[in-house]
Amino acid sequence: MTATMSEMAKTMDRQPEDLRRILSDWEPIEAARERVARRRVFVVGTGTSWHAANQGAYFLRLAGIDAFAVSAADCALWGPRPSRSEALVLLSHRGTKRYTSEVLERARAEGVATVAIGGEGAPGIDIETVTQETSATFTASHLGALARLAQLAVALGAELGELGAVPAAVAAHLQAPGPRVELPERGVEFVGAGPNQWTAAEGALKVREAARLFTSGLALEQLRHGPAFALGPHDALICLDGGGAASARLSEVAGAIEARGTRVHRFAARELGEPLSGFPLTATVQRIALDFAVQLGIDPDDVSSPEWDAIEL
Repeated sequence: MTATMSEMAKTMDRQPEDLRRILSDWEPIEAARERVARRRVFVVGTGTSWHAANQGAYFLRLAGIDAFAVSAADCALWGPRPSRSEALVLLSHRGTKRYTSEVLERARAEGVATVAIGGEGAPGIDIETVTQETSATFTASHLGALARLAQLAVALGAELGELGAVPAAVAAHLQAPGPRVELPERGVEFVGAGPNQWTAAEGALKVREAARLFTSGLALEQLRHGPAFALGPHDALICLDGGGAASARLSEVAGAIEARGTRVHRFAARELGEPLSGFPLTATVQRIALDFAVQLGIDPDDVSSPEWDAIEL
């Protein structure tokens, strides 16, 4: 890890212990399992929680559940919305954002089976994750939400792999040398396949928040069909390989982009299998974001701006 003493760095360091605690606590999962079993499930979130919602829906589908992610704003303003025969799994770190709160309140008022996952002490939460973060660049709360979603999927019958090995894998990726990604002259592109397209999106969000650097994160096929042509010698491509069906394709596309002069950085996490690879790969992208912030001399804990103060979260 970097020597910085930011709250982001301290929070990242504690993630393996947070995960050990969460993954030893199954009591709240049993009650939640009964609420969502045999129902179509809407998994809803905003920002980082939107990325977790998509990964959570993937976990639930591996349990045979008809699950899909909907952004909180879409669910609140346009739909689709869960009916009484369906279920809502809502993700919110603090339980205070406008649209996630509206979605949860409406669903409960209409008698929809709901499970709310969020940080300790957040209003309306059914399953807690971690203590509220003091850095504005959230890290531990995201992995905590993913851990709770994985537990729920396993309780419903999913075979995700060895959940108990997740904390050690995250610790190994936090403590490994590197990641040594040089700051590009222009932009950074993260890419992942399958469930790790959302790890790529999370990496881009963390870099934007922590380091204020122009970044994007795309699914492998989305990158291949158009956006890859914008990448050149002034950019960096960060490939996140969790193994699985598209691993060879990811390597092929990365090689073609590298041949065009783009600096390509490859990170793999195959030790847990593809379903759980997002945990250690998320630790890796968090480190990249923090390292960029340190290189640029930017405080990753403060993302406040007076221009945003008048706009409700």
